[in-house]
Amino acid sequence: MKQFIIAILLLLTVNTVVNAQEKNIKEPKVGLVLSGGGAKGFAHIGTLKVIDSLGIRVDYVAGTSMGAIIGSLYASGYSGKQLDSIFQGVNFDNIITDKLPREAKSNYEREISEKYAVTLPFDNFKMKLPSALSKGQNTFNLLSKLLINVCNKKDFSELPIPFFCIATDVETGKQVVLDKGNLAQAVKASGAFPSLFEPVLIKDQLLIDGGVVNNYPIEELRAKGIDIIIGVDVQDGLANRTDLSSAPAILFQINNFRTINDMVKKSEETDIYIKPDISKFTVVSFDDGREIIDNGEKAALQNLEQLNQLKDKQIKPRIKTQIQKSPDSIRLNYIETHGLEKYTRSYVLGKLQLRPYSKIAYKDLTLGANNLVATNNFDNFFYELKPEEDDGYKLITKVRESKKTTFLKFALHYDDLYKSAILANITKKQFLLKNDVASLDFIVGDHVRYNFDYFIDKGIYWSIGVNSRFSEFDNGVVSSAFLSELEISSAGVNKINAELSDFTNQFFFQTLFRNDLVFTIGAEHKKLKVKTETIITEEDEEETVFENSNYLSVFGSLKFDSYDSKYFPTRGMYFNAQGNYYLYSSDFGGDFSPFSILKAEVGYAFRATDKLSFNITSDGGFKINPKANRFLDFVLGGYGNDFINNFKPFYGYDFLSIAADSYIKGSVSLDYNFVPKNHLILAANYANVEDRLFDDGEWLSWPQYSGYAVGYSLESFLGPIEVKYTYSPDTKKGFWFFNLGYWF
Repeated sequence: MKQFIIAILLLLTVNTVVNAQEKNIKEPKVGLVLSGGGAKGFAHIGTLKVIDSLGIRVDYVAGTSMGAIIGSLYASGYSGKQLDSIFQGVNFDNIITDKLPREAKSNYEREISEKYAVTLPFDNFKMKLPSALSKGQNTFNLLSKLLINVCNKKDFSELPIPFFCIATDVETGKQVVLDKGNLAQAVKASGAFPSLFEPVLIKDQLLIDGGVVNNYPIEELRAKGIDIIIGVDVQDGLANRTDLSSAPAILFQINNFRTINDMVKKSEETDIYIKPDISKFTVVSFDDGREIIDNGEKAALQNLEQLNQLKDKQIKPRIKTQIQKSPDSIRLNYIETHGLEKYTRSYVLGKLQLRPYSKIAYKDLTLGANNLVATNNFDNFFYELKPEEDDGYKLITKVRESKKTTFLKFALHYDDLYKSAILANITKKQFLLKNDVASLDFIVGDHVRYNFDYFIDKGIYWSIGVNSRFSEFDNGVVSSAFLSELEISSAGVNKINAELSDFTNQFFFQTLFRNDLVFTIGAEHKKLKVKTETIITEEDEEETVFENSNYLSVFGSLKFDSYDSKYFPTRGMYFNAQGNYYLYSSDFGGDFSPFSILKAEVGYAFRATDKLSFNITSDGGFKINPKANRFLDFVLGGYGNDFINNFKPFYGYDFLSIAADSYIKGSVSLDYNFVPKNHLILAANYANVEDRLFDDGEWLSWPQYSGYAVGYSLESFLGPIEVKYTYSPDTKKGFWFFNLGYWF
């Protein structure tokens, strides 16, 4: 019995000692540091997938640039697998260029953005280069949505995994540790690569990419009390001379001198150092994301033994955070606006198209932000959602109004009608009022033209506009467009070489029901002159003048445009109806009587596959009082956009080949986008064109005219570069058409 009692006491003593020793065992605190590297940072995702699969608990995350972006999402609760799915679905071309969706721009803003190739600030008569290619708004929009589940965490140490990132103060050159504030904004600042993204202003500090000063913040992470650091390094090695063939490549090389030297020491200080093979990729190799992620996974597996040893040292289990899907809709309780000086709160709310105390689709918040940024009246637009007790949010917005109000814009164009042209534009915002803009295009080339616009933008309220333009061209025109049958017979020509000049001035009111839907009413003055040297008369031995009259009319139009692209639409609808009532003419021909012209166009674009899309369109028009002036009749033929008056393109025929006072046309276009920005186009169009076409049901008959086209188009910074061959079985003739640059 005594021996039994002694044995029990010994057992209890041993158990107590063991428990005490276990309590004294210090579990290592694990940190994760992720370097910057642009698209090469996708390798971080592959490494995170391996860490997750082993069940390793990460206690702190630090990152710079792309490492900050991926690190912040991981610290907020996303798994490596989830990040893989997210980044595979991101269009990085739109992110890098900050390309705003067309639907985010008003009708006026679309017209100017689809016209100019180069835009440069020109304040105080000094031309300046823009500070960056992108404002980074698309990056911020994406991060804000992905991080909405932690939008109430202003101290990054309170995230599911504590986090900080590194940025650079561009004024002092010193590093800034960002561990508090708005997480999406902080991460945007850490990744603001110089010249690519504009600097980010946070607490009076102008910040750029943290990789400039510290691309691998291991020392700062160690200072958080971290025992074991896992590091993923996706930085470049030094390039050889054959790869240093451009200015950006040389700039990257110069920056790499310091970071590569730093990594010699930092890699030795990293407990588990993971170096993926990213040698054949660049900072913009976003199209190779799948391969880069896989390389990150392979590199982590090469360190599998060390990672397993680390896992064995961890006692507390890894806590998995359930990330809810980003909400499809949110309730807005109130909208705060900050930073306004010249612009009003109503202007900002009108562009955001959001109303407080309402439920909105989350995509409408992003669209509203893009609407505001698309005005180019603000250098920066920041917003955040603050959760409130009733499951709603307060939207807090802050703008930094642009000091740049004057711009020079340039474009280059060639087509077979207007021939070669160079456009120079000067645009002045806040010309007379806070929310107006004045713009003057001067076009020189084979034909001199100009276009002046003045627009007072009141958003969804009635805006006011003035437009004045002069346009001219000369081309072979079907004789019936300007001559009677008797004149054609006596002249003995079917086609004449006509010179046409058009001087048009408009005053109008315009309202937006939404960005896609615009209603316009106004008054118009037009001076139209048509002459030729083909027919010589006894009265004028040098030229024959067919028309030289002034016209006054009132007009109205309703336009709906949800196409995702003006030149290569893959989705959306288009509708444009317009009517003019011509009530006065100086009557050069002596036979004027009031008349009306009504016309409309409808289109529908859709994708059949990822690369194949269709665009189906139909348009038509007619004149009321068809005996009146023939010089504003409908004339079809050729290929082009933005023709003046009632000239309409038609494949298979040369420019201005078919004329009448009414017409109806249908067309279908197939666009095979076989390589990004490269398009193979197949098209067909059919039409009935004759005087008083709609007086009976004949317009529904088999089409009188048909034509087909095959072509190639390239999207360039100058605009579309296109070559098309068109053919009509009616005439057995074919025509080549060539276009370079945006149409203007």
